[in-house]
Amino acid sequence: MKHGYLFTQAGISAAFAWLSMKLGVLLFPLGLLVLMMMLDYITGMLASKAEAITHPEDPSLGWSSRRGMLGILKKLGYLALIAVGVGLDQIIVRGVALFGFDVPGKGFFGLAVTIWLVLNEMLSIVENVGRMGAPVPAWLARCVALLKGKVDQIADQAAEDAPGDDNE
Repeated sequence: MKHGYLFTQAGISAAFAWLSMKLGVLLFPLGLLVLMMMLDYITGMLASKAEAITHPEDPSLGWSSRRGMLGILKKLGYLALIAVGVGLDQIIVRGVALFGFDVPGKGFFGLAVTIWLVLNEMLSIVENVGRMGAPVPAWLARCVALLKGKVDQIADQAAEDAPGDDNE
């Protein structure tokens, strides 16, 4: 029994080390994004249920498998956006390497997209909790929205400063 536990522990450690090696700085934000996506989905379903209970006369409110499936598809689209950001990072890093330059911070766009999506999910969770009728501090939503805006500003500036920009 003890050997099985040790093998399981070793397997989990090896998988985590491999993921850490492959994802680098993206590991924590990506893990946080997955957690926030699950929490958003759950709070969205709970909010729909609460709306159905409080407004039984309105058939447009309440949980719908169609809307649930659209939510899942949207979250899969998030992963595609992260892939685009990571791909952009790789194109820039490998492209400028051909000219003998080294780019520090090799994961900017993938990281920026992931952080932006985490903040988007957090904002959605706050909205869902409000839809459930729970008191939500107004400053919490403003703070998350402000951070999301800051990520937008930084990423916009980095995109303008990207190598090969014809606007210079």
